[in-house]
Amino acid sequence: MAENIKQTVEARVQTVLEPIVAGEGLELLEAEFVREHEGWVLRLFIDKPGGRVGLDECSQVSRAVDTVLDVEDLIPHEYNLEVSSPGVNRPLKKPVHYERVKGQRVKVKTFGPIGEPPRKNFTGTLTEVAADAIAVDVEGAGVFRIPFKDIAKANLEFEF
Repeated sequence: MAENIKQTVEARVQTVLEPIVAGEGLELLEAEFVREHEGWVLRLFIDKPGGRVGLDECSQVSRAVDTVLDVEDLIPHEYNLEVSSPGVNRPLKKPVHYERVKGQRVKVKTFGPIGEPPRKNFTGTLTEVAADAIAVDVEGAGVFRIPFKDIAKANLEFEF
């Protein structure tokens, strides 16, 4: 039940708020709706193409979406709204996100095992981004072609 609410809210929030955040000159990377000790939290991760996200941008988006969330009544109960940058290990959701980090180290989890030998976790260099898949060169294991439809979660692995 909680998983259905989580997925429904995240999908609706992403659809409704994406154009509003874009109107502010920013990108809504991910909407996360989670239950934490203090209650439900709607967390929006935003990015600024060609720049960095700071406190001013987070405040700007918070003000822009707050009224919309109330008017659209997307969430059936109380929650806290948090807006932040994606951090150094930013999530990769769309093909354009993968294009931006091509040649860098990524971590990809798939819904089920793929490749030979079969595996679900891939950490390596993103070598290719096609219309329907990516290629990740995993050190010592070779290059794996991973269709977008099989990716459960992916993020940039920032190297310090």
